[in-house]
Amino acid sequence: MHISDGVLSGQVCASTAVATAVIAGLVLKKTDRKDIPKIAVMTAAFFVASLLHIRLGPASVHLLLNGLVGVVLGLAAFPAIMIALLFQAVMFQHGGITTLGANTLIMGLPAIVSWGIFQLKGKFSGSNSALRILSFMGGSVAILLSGGLMALVLVLAGSEFITTAKVIVAAHIPVALVEGVITVLVVEFFVKVKPELVQ
Repeated sequence: MHISDGVLSGQVCASTAVATAVIAGLVLKKTDRKDIPKIAVMTAAFFVASLLHIRLGPASVHLLLNGLVGVVLGLAAFPAIMIALLFQAVMFQHGGITTLGANTLIMGLPAIVSWGIFQLKGKFSGSNSALRILSFMGGSVAILLSGGLMALVLVLAGSEFITTAKVIVAAHIPVALVEGVITVLVVEFFVKVKPELVQ
């Protein structure tokens, strides 16, 4: 779920880059230094998960884990995802440098939404089933939102991308279900061994 260089217009690339820089800057300003190791680990998890691709027609699908990153890091998920995307673009030409802003918005904003969903756990303290449901929603909603945002950006880039946008949305529905399950399993593991990771 990465847009390559050359797909988006210069105006879209510039505006999304500015928006991404502003959001990342504001978040980093509030980030506590003691959270840097946790951010680094989740950045690495996102980086690795996004490198494993399955080809589906004109698109490819892969795990993102942006929902899980959001659940664990909260607002810090945004710069974490930006850094991982930058390394992917530089090291593997996965995505692009000019589209880094757009790709970060596509995956970073849904991660923040997932964190917001997961925070509802405070209303159901002690309920394992509520924790599972919110974890599943956090993982799956991030993928669905990312797919929708990417489709929207592609459609705005040109009518020739409409079919590709539809394929991307459809292809990521099963990925959303898988990511929801993975997020539940990881959150339950964290709750058992290091609950402060998901507080």
